[in-house]
Amino acid sequence: MFHGSMVALVTPMTMDGSIDDEALARLIEFHISEGTDAIVAVGTTGESATLDMDEHCEVIARVVKLVAGRIPVIAGTGANSTSEAIELTRCALNGGADASLLVTPYYNKPTQEGLYRHYRAVAEAVPMPQILYNVPGRTAVDMLPDTVVRLADISNIVGIKEATGSLDRAREIIHRCGDRMSVYGGDDATAMGLMLAGGRGVISVTANVAPRAMHEMSMAACRGDEVTAAAVNAPLEALHRALFLESNPIPVKWALFAMGLIQEGIRLPLTALSEQYHEAVRAALKQAGIPLAGEIAHV
Repeated sequence: MFHGSMVALVTPMTMDGSIDDEALARLIEFHISEGTDAIVAVGTTGESATLDMDEHCEVIARVVKLVAGRIPVIAGTGANSTSEAIELTRCALNGGADASLLVTPYYNKPTQEGLYRHYRAVAEAVPMPQILYNVPGRTAVDMLPDTVVRLADISNIVGIKEATGSLDRAREIIHRCGDRMSVYGGDDATAMGLMLAGGRGVISVTANVAPRAMHEMSMAACRGDEVTAAAVNAPLEALHRALFLESNPIPVKWALFAMGLIQEGIRLPLTALSEQYHEAVRAALKQAGIPLAGEIAHV
C-alpha cells in the first residue's frame, strides 16, 4: 500500500514558534518534485509532542490539501493515552489522510498486553489503514515481535515502522509478518539493509534534506539491487549520523535552514542546534551533494 522513501516531515515554524504555512507549502512542493514517495505529517520529526490538538489536526489537513492527492499522506496520531490516540486518528481520517502512524505509548510503559489492546482499540475505533511505530530509544517501551504478530491479524493494521536499528529484529518481523503487513525502516543508518531484507520502505529523517537520493536508494533496495542502493547510500552515510548529533528534529531543522528552505523556528523544550555541531552537519550536507543557501548547485 505504501512503499519507498516516506519523509518524516518537519513542521516549519517562524522564530516565535508559530507554524509557518508558507514554508510548509514550499517543503511539500520540494518533496513532490524530488520524488518523495509519501509524506508523514506531524510525527516525532514534526514535533507532535509540542503541537496542541487543534494544531495537530490543522497541520494534517493542511498537508493533505497541499499534496492534493499527488502522493500518499500518512498522519502521525500516536499518544500515550488510548483515547487521545483515537481522537487524533479520527482527525487524520476526517482530514483526508491516507493512513495513520501510531507510536507506542510513551512514558507510562505499558505491558505487551497493554500495547496489543491499545492498538486494537484504535484500529477498531477508526476505519483507516494504520501503521505501528516502535522506537524504544524515545518511548522507553519496546513492542516485541510476538505482539506485532498478534496485531498483524487486525485487517487495518497494515505496517510497522521498526526503529530499533536492529536488522535482526527487522528480519524476524519480516519473516513472521511479511505476508500480512509491510515493514518499514525507521532508522536511516540501517534502512538500506532492512529494505534489502524484504522491507517495503523507510520513514526517513534524511529524506527531509536529500529526498531524491533517498527515493533512488529506496527503489533500488526494494527491488534487491544492492550495488545501486549502496552506491546511492554511500554519500548519505555521514548525513544519517549528523542528523542525530542532537535530538531529532534539532539537526534536520538546522540543515533545512542552512539550505534556505525554512526559518530556524523550533519549540521549547527543543532548542536550535548547538554551534559546535554546525560544521559537522554542514560538511555532511556537502558530502551528500546538497547545496546550502546562496550556493549554485543541483541537489
